[in-house]
Amino acid sequence: MKRQILAAAFATFACLGSAEAKTVTDVLGRQVEVPDNPQRVLLGFYFEDFYAIVGDNAYDRVVGISKGRWHDWRNSQWQAYAKVAPRIEELTDIGMTANGELNLEVALAARPDVAILAAAQYKGLGEVATKLEAAGVPIVTVDFNAQTVPTHVASALAIGAVMGTEERARKLADDYAAAVADVEARVKAVGGDMKRVYVELGNNGAGEYGVSYAKQMWGGVIDLAGGANIADGAIDGRAALNPEYVLASNPQVILIPGSYWVRSDKSVVMGFGVDPEETKARLRPYTGRPGWSGLDAVKNGEIHALYHGGARTLYDYAFLQYVAKVLYPEAFADVDPEQTLKRFYETYLPVKAEGSFMVKLD
Repeated sequence: MKRQILAAAFATFACLGSAEAKTVTDVLGRQVEVPDNPQRVLLGFYFEDFYAIVGDNAYDRVVGISKGRWHDWRNSQWQAYAKVAPRIEELTDIGMTANGELNLEVALAARPDVAILAAAQYKGLGEVATKLEAAGVPIVTVDFNAQTVPTHVASALAIGAVMGTEERARKLADDYAAAVADVEARVKAVGGDMKRVYVELGNNGAGEYGVSYAKQMWGGVIDLAGGANIADGAIDGRAALNPEYVLASNPQVILIPGSYWVRSDKSVVMGFGVDPEETKARLRPYTGRPGWSGLDAVKNGEIHALYHGGARTLYDYAFLQYVAKVLYPEAFADVDPEQTLKRFYETYLPVKAEGSFMVKLD
């Protein structure tokens, strides 16, 4: 196996050395030299964003992915894309479902000439990332997890620079920045007291409290939408909140992100091809939790499910619009978040946004 690794590394060096090269600035501010026209890409995360930025036939140049992050975490999404791009079923699985689990031997055997990884993946890999780079595979980092306009823009431009689709990347980045700015301007114009918001990941169902988010992921969305996130100051990043703390905070709006996790049969099901009524059926048990009947959010019917796959993406501003409209309905009366989402898919992606993505419990 070591001999195979060395052979793969040599092939990678030969490929990189014979091609025209260019320098790309990644989201961590690193100057990375990459082939001018890479044909063999390792992709660690942000699979839809890559498709949107690169365009049609984007996956013709991908040779390996972290399959579990797509197939297992966003299975309904995976199935939708597999129908229009069946090649993804054949791509090498390089591991990395957890940040430090890259299968270096398999990755090198795929003979990549560049790797595009989430910044968290790159940091988590540590010495393994160093070995990958030493084998002649430049790593470009991107980060949509941070949920900030600067990191979204920098990440989109980095992918566009690597793949030679700079103009498309710039359009996506500009659209994203403009959409977020519009939400911020509307929220600022309203002013006044902010509603208390509680967000809990719905991957385990109502039987146990899932993780909440502060200042990141859905926490970042709540902040931009002008909500008072009850997790702020109570946790650092992501963790489950104490049930008693949730009751004492008495949230006025509850958000339960859902998806189609293949290893969970109790989760709030959402995504492509999912009936919104099925999502509502998974949401209702939350209202029966001890003490929840007295929460303002439950009494006023403000329990909402959001597609978890829509966070940390170039179209997450559609979900930002949805949360902002829940908090400030009059200020966003002319905004239709579901149409925003559908329009993004029609413009940039090969599948349609048909299923369950934004749902309010009756």
